[in-house]
Amino acid sequence: MELTERAKILLVEDHDDTARVLARLLQLAGYRVETAATCASAIELCGKDQFDLIISDVGLPDGSGYDLMREILTRKCVAKGIAVSGYGGEEEVEQARRAGFTEHLVKPIAFDELRDAIKRVIP
Repeated sequence: MELTERAKILLVEDHDDTARVLARLLQLAGYRVETAATCASAIELCGKDQFDLIISDVGLPDGSGYDLMREILTRKCVAKGIAVSGYGGEEEVEQARRAGFTEHLVKPIAFDELRDAIKRVIP
């Protein structure tokens, strides 16, 4: 069994259609996926399970993806992360790295780009 068949991803995205499509594409690629629309619901899921990777939008209704990643890392329910943002300047990329994200992708993202980033983060 390949790692992708076992890897569990926490997808944090507040736009329902985007979350649904991304989750489905990730599942079709062999990943197990849980979704959350807010920081609070992501933290709640982390209290119940371990994840190999978090993919999080930076702009969430109840906080930032940066704050979420820092909090999740303290809880040790996930070790790696991919930030997704509408901005891709050096400052945003550096802010994502300081928060603990391994990768930073700019919206709109192609699924191939996301899949490649996942493979770099959890080879």
